[in-house]
Amino acid sequence: MPNVTVAVDDALKDQMDDHPEINWSEVARQAIREKIHDLEVMEQLVEGSELTEEDVDELAAQIDRAATEEAMADLDDPADA
Repeated sequence: MPNVTVAVDDALKDQMDDHPEINWSEVARQAIREKIHDLEVMEQLVEGSELTEEDVDELAAQIDRAATEEAMADLDDPADA
C-alpha cells in the first residue's frame, strides 16, 4: 500500500497526540474516500450539462465548505457522530 504524507500544524498535531486511541491514518483514509465519492457524484451530476468549469469549481467549493462544517460540528459534539 502506498504511503501519503500529510502536513498539519503544531496545534493540530498536539490535539491528535491527545487521542492516541484514534487511528489517524484511518480517519484520513475515510475523509479521502468521502471526498472522492463527492467528486464522483458531482461529475455524474454535471455530465452532459452546460455548466462551465468555473461553475463546477464553485460547486466543489460549496461541497467542501459543507463537509468541513459537518466535520467541525462532529468534533464539537462527538455524541452526534
